[in-house]
Amino acid sequence: MKVIGNLACIFILFSGLLLITSCNNHKYEEVKEKKEEKAAMTLADSIKRGEYLIASIGCTDCHTPKRMGERGPEDMPDMFLAGHPADAKISQMNMDAIKKGWSMFSPNFTATVGPWGISYAANLTPDDTGLGSWTKEQFITAIREGKYKGQKSGRDLLPPMPWFNFAKLTDEDLESMFKYLQTIPAVNNAVPPPTTPDQLKNLPKA
Repeated sequence: MKVIGNLACIFILFSGLLLITSCNNHKYEEVKEKKEEKAAMTLADSIKRGEYLIASIGCTDCHTPKRMGERGPEDMPDMFLAGHPADAKISQMNMDAIKKGWSMFSPNFTATVGPWGISYAANLTPDDTGLGSWTKEQFITAIREGKYKGQKSGRDLLPPMPWFNFAKLTDEDLESMFKYLQTIPAVNNAVPPPTTPDQLKNLPKA
């Protein structure tokens, strides 16, 4: 009788272990399926988030050239995030104001003049003249460390680029922004290098 009781206990214990194992396997399969489902949506969701971030933090304010419309400055759709137009002319300005610390924007809002000289908004489209040859790591370095073309040994990004604010974005955010920028229309537009303070006096007169 005692043997039968022991066998019954062993049977019950074994059945319980099988039940627990079965439940754990079922939960594992559910988690695995959810992870696979999430992975399948990651790229589309990431690009969508990148689009939201680019629009909400003001990238188009400086990187998309403007033209004057009925209600003020309007984005030029064919130059979306293409930076300062290569064929735009910059003429001399009030140097006395600059020496006193004033800053000015060009009429299309893609060039900024200040004590540092003239800085031009970069081309963020996936063209070779923009981010076409960039890696995700370069993009993150440019935003996180304020380095030109994302090169750690390169020069610092010039004002008014507020990279020190964007540096607080997460890796996931920056990756999403980069992925989105790879999907927008490529615009061939070679943005000129910065104009140094010494070169300002050589600009053509208006």
